[in-house]
Amino acid sequence: MPQIPERVASLTRYRDDPVAVWTIRATAAAVLAYAVAEALSSQPDPLTAPLTALLVVQVTLYSTLTTGIRRVIAVVAGVLIAVGFSAVVGLSWWSLGLIILAALTVGQFIRVGEFVNEVAISAMLVLGVTQLASQAWERVLETLIGAVVGLLFNSVLAPPVWVDPAADSIVGLARRTRGLLLDIGEELDRPVPVEQAADRLHEARRLDQAVTAVDAALRQAEDSLRLNPRISDGLLARLVLRTGLDTLEICVVVVRVLARSLTDLAKRRAEGEALFPAETAQALAELLADVGAAMVSYAVLVTTQVSGSAEQAEDRLAAELSAAWERREPVAQMLLSSVQQHPYAWQLYGSLLAEIDRMLEEMDLEHRSQRLMAELDRATADRHERVARFAGLKRLVRMGRLSGRES
Repeated sequence: MPQIPERVASLTRYRDDPVAVWTIRATAAAVLAYAVAEALSSQPDPLTAPLTALLVVQVTLYSTLTTGIRRVIAVVAGVLIAVGFSAVVGLSWWSLGLIILAALTVGQFIRVGEFVNEVAISAMLVLGVTQLASQAWERVLETLIGAVVGLLFNSVLAPPVWVDPAADSIVGLARRTRGLLLDIGEELDRPVPVEQAADRLHEARRLDQAVTAVDAALRQAEDSLRLNPRISDGLLARLVLRTGLDTLEICVVVVRVLARSLTDLAKRRAEGEALFPAETAQALAELLADVGAAMVSYAVLVTTQVSGSAEQAEDRLAAELSAAWERREPVAQMLLSSVQQHPYAWQLYGSLLAEIDRMLEEMDLEHRSQRLMAELDRATADRHERVARFAGLKRLVRMGRLSGRES
């Protein structure tokens, strides 16, 4: 029988799972919409209301207000199309084809985006359960009830903020990249078959898929910060996480290029020959370990919310970057000496140093501050532009009212 701590950990894991939270919230909204529709509609079994609520309720408040409204338009359009068909024809193979064609065509014109299919789905559902026009209008009422309940549900009971899962995924990406750098460093002082070096390259390429997954988690976190009453300064939090992931993505690309360079170097080595001399391999492995540690510290820094912890993370990152730069110079001298013994590999040696330099420069604290300030300035300018457009619209409306009164 599971212990109490294990049960608590399991509940916490489900609480932090967006799918589990959405499932519970969507179920509650659908049941509530059905109860309201049952009280207000004269039709038995008003299932269109919970159907619409299911379509409207999203994981975040921002996605509810953006995609939810388009879904409402799509559902209402489908119901209205079904109203017209139900007044003339019943359900048959040819009327079904006509209603699908009409619904998909209308969906393109009303610009509901990826919800075009839901226009046809709603029309088919209503046509299947509706034979009289009066009943069809009841379905319109049920649709509006479901839409209102879904929007109010996510507006009054704001969904959770998904920053922590996104932060965990960012740190996880950095640790996975660090692990790859450590594995590469362990192989530098020994003969490496081309197939083994290629496996490291493939592992580095698989990090791109991890970046895609982290980006999806971050997009969800960004949506949860927008329009959320729990967050006072969501813009800064979004920009810190986004710029942090952008930097790590660049580092992941550079690691892939580094793995490519080492694979090419393995091809040029004679059978049984180590990639680097023992002393050079040890120094280069320690440098890669420093770069990997700095990458993890950078991820911790950009995902830390508490100012005191952020200061500690910044100090740790600064120390690790400084240690990496100090170790980089002896490595450069060792590689220069190795070029004299292996002049055919000078391009690859230079490429290794350039790739390491690129990662250290991307994680530089001053570079991070400049980039963050640039993103803040751009976001502020965009916000001012939207406010100016809204103010201009208000002036036009006010002038129209004044001219109407004068006439």
